Amino acid sequence: MPQTYSNTDLGQKLIAYRRELHEYPELSFEEYETTKKLKRWLTDAGIELLDLPLKTGVLAVIRGNKPGPVIGLRADIDALPVQETTGLPFASKVPGKMHACGHDFHTASILGAALLLNEHKADLEGTVKIIFQPAEENGGGGRQVVDSGVLDDARAVFGMHDMPDLPTGTIGIKGGPLMAAVDRFTVDIEGVGTHAAAPQNGIDPIVVASHIITALQTIVSRNLSPLSSVVISVTRLEAGKTWNVVPPAAQFEGTVRTFEDPVRDRIPLKMEHIIKNIASGLGAKGTLHYRRIEPATVNDEKLAGWSRPIAEASGLKVITPDPSFAGEDFAEYRRKIPGVFFFMGVSGNSGLHHPDLIIDEKAILPSAKFFANLAVSMLKKVGNL
Repeated sequence: MPQTYSNTDLGQKLIAYRRELHEYPELSFEEYETTKKLKRWLTDAGIELLDLPLKTGVLAVIRGNKPGPVIGLRADIDALPVQETTGLPFASKVPGKMHACGHDFHTASILGAALLLNEHKADLEGTVKIIFQPAEENGGGGRQVVDSGVLDDARAVFGMHDMPDLPTGTIGIKGGPLMAAVDRFTVDIEGVGTHAAAPQNGIDPIVVASHIITALQTIVSRNLSPLSSVVISVTRLEAGKTWNVVPPAAQFEGTVRTFEDPVRDRIPLKMEHIIKNIASGLGAKGTLHYRRIEPATVNDEKLAGWSRPIAEASGLKVITPDPSFAGEDFAEYRRKIPGVFFFMGVSGNSGLHHPDLIIDEKAILPSAKFFANLAVSMLKKVGNL
């Protein structure tokens, strides 16, 4: 028989799980000990494990006693290369690594949902697959899970991100675009080096790069509709090694964030035109290297609408959040499966990826209950998609 839990017992258990994960964070594709712990905790609870053909990550399954569809619940398990400064008694014991994005919260919450679903699997009308996904931070983990085929039979998939700026007990639910597509670019500028006292004898790549960086902002302000939501940010510029020499080359890189595919397709073409022509006009050579990281996270409208009353019945206050220009590889699941990504309030003291981020652990149990209730309800509904 599945184990049953009181609210107090389950809440304390999930907090303990979260703290153990927080103390021993592991980076993307390095989550070996995290994987072992999750397998042990799930097995101890009598939950079936399935093969996930990846080096890290876990796939569990809750099979209901009644026939029905398959849905997925997804959490991410990797940490960040951040030195923690919270001073918590359970702060990271691994130098230079921290769960500064709340993936330990995600994992504990979805683990709690699995425990609750297993407790009530006799009433489930279908099957719930629980995905503890590696490597969200560096990208690639979500795509690997999807490409492995373990969710080919799923009719819907659900996930979340903690939001420090939302109070505990609040959930953000929005149909349509929620998180931006993420692209990365690098630009190489080839000039001609010279002594700083004789700039006329060279071609200054720093000046060229500066002109290009300024001009790239005209893509947003003058080449796209004001109704298009786009960010082009240059985040690194490097050139030279000393104070009195004009270097022969410069390099800068950054990111592009968009929500619409036609806009996303257009931007690298405009960037290439600007980079090559400005560089050429100033006697230099400019080369763009452009990489698409992950698509936009776009929530299924119908599933999002169905989720709102479930959240309210679970005791959560529902808000409609503004879209975020941050990226999330939950988008990889949405390439093949209808789904919804939620924002869960955790009353944080600072922003995500910050070394002093502290979240409210009292948010874990309500989150677990919501995802358990969501799974039970969605198994009854997704046949209508």
